[in-house]
Amino acid sequence: MTPVGAPIDANEAPVRIEDLVKHFGRQRVLRGITLSFPRGRTTVVLGPSGCGKSVMLKHLVGLLKPDKGRVYYEGERIDMLSERRLAPVRRQFGFLFQQGALFDSMTVAENVAFPLREQSGEPPYDEEARVRYVLRLVGLEQMYDRYPSELSGGQQKRIALARAVVLRPKVVLYDEPTTGLDPIRSDVINELILKLKQQLEVTSIVVTHDLISAFKVADHMVMLHEGKVVLEGSPEEFRRSEDPVVRRFLRGEASEEELRAIRSVGATSAGFGGAI
Repeated sequence: MTPVGAPIDANEAPVRIEDLVKHFGRQRVLRGITLSFPRGRTTVVLGPSGCGKSVMLKHLVGLLKPDKGRVYYEGERIDMLSERRLAPVRRQFGFLFQQGALFDSMTVAENVAFPLREQSGEPPYDEEARVRYVLRLVGLEQMYDRYPSELSGGQQKRIALARAVVLRPKVVLYDEPTTGLDPIRSDVINELILKLKQQLEVTSIVVTHDLISAFKVADHMVMLHEGKVVLEGSPEEFRRSEDPVVRRFLRGEASEEELRAIRSVGATSAGFGGAI
């Protein structure tokens, strides 16, 4: 089992964060987390809602700036870079947003091509060929001329994934990739995560609370709780963990504190009398 915060060799970890702290007003979301994400592997970041998973992910591409701490990509500190200098770094990352974030007024092909058209200069590739290639990767080349409104939720997510990898990124970030999908469509996304890691040789970072998905795609796992790292290790080490926070999460059990808060007021109709 990897000790919490233990660094992986920089050459083996293209993405690293050190002592990351983030507040939103009076709420302290990240409380000094240190993590390294192994090259060419899939790291799944687990934890309950509100524990800082998505906030951490947005720091990796500069969508958020830390209050304290450092973010590195390939050994270069990037959290202090200007937007201009951050742009080429961001092109090394593909980001699958939780809701897909497709443009309704654009066709599937136009959505996928959008990152290509945002680049300056003459591209060294054929745009249509590149778009069709990534659509084949996600099994939806036949949707080339469709609009997002003509697609199912699962298909929209797959198109968003095609757009995320059209620039051939080195790292792909997945923010709750199976949210809102039924178990079958979720498994399609899981299979695509595995396929893209192998076929494109990317480093994948998956934020999720979907345990079925997590254990299917993970090579390495991290658990956040109340803005801190409570465990790092392999999926098997997570299954064997005796940590009460980890065990409760994997079993889907509420904490005693949460249960006491729920049970402290009787659920009888008498409680709605008087001035209530």
